[in-house]
Amino acid sequence: MATSILFEERLEIPYFASLDEFRAWARSDDFPETGRIDYLRGRIEVDISPEALFTHGTLKTRLISALDQLVEQADSGELLSDRTLVSCPEADVSCEPDIVFVFHASLETGRVRLVPKASGEDDRFVELEGPPDLIVEIVSDRSVKKDPQRLPEAYWRAGVREFWLADARGEEFFFRIHRPGPAGYEHAPIDAEGFQHSAVLKHWFHVTRYRHRTGRWAYRVEKKPE
Repeated sequence: MATSILFEERLEIPYFASLDEFRAWARSDDFPETGRIDYLRGRIEVDISPEALFTHGTLKTRLISALDQLVEQADSGELLSDRTLVSCPEADVSCEPDIVFVFHASLETGRVRLVPKASGEDDRFVELEGPPDLIVEIVSDRSVKKDPQRLPEAYWRAGVREFWLADARGEEFFFRIHRPGPAGYEHAPIDAEGFQHSAVLKHWFHVTRYRHRTGRWAYRVEKKPE
């Protein structure tokens, strides 16, 4: 029986019989410091390709900047990005979303739990256990099926309260806010100006793409209270 998988001669992934085993490895010093490795109901999905600068990185930065303003002003929770391990045992999923938001109240009630580093050092947490209040995923060339299909289904089963999906790779820019429905995520309301409603953040958002003076892609995030 195979005991590990060597991926592109750069990354060796042990064999896992359960989510608990994967999470233990993810919290250990053996876990890779680069790339993204997700566990979805027994399936390991790996992306070690560089992040596209202007169809992924700058869009993520702009979204984080806009969300951070709201979170800081309201002192409402924790906004996290990149390499944030999120595990939901009920849905058999563990992944590292592009952006994660969790209310202070969700942590205080135990809906989401901070998992400390194995060393037990003060204030050193390495994982969120439980469904965050908001997750954002930005599609890359290696995640064209995972981000729009497999991850939303997993997040919905886990109980994530809101899911945002963006894709800036093609001729048409795509951004949608989703909220849970009875059989999966559904599109959030859109007003006459094209703003989409976030029930979690109590604001309407409009995200657009444009060319700035260098000719490269840039992004604008507009928001208004509900």
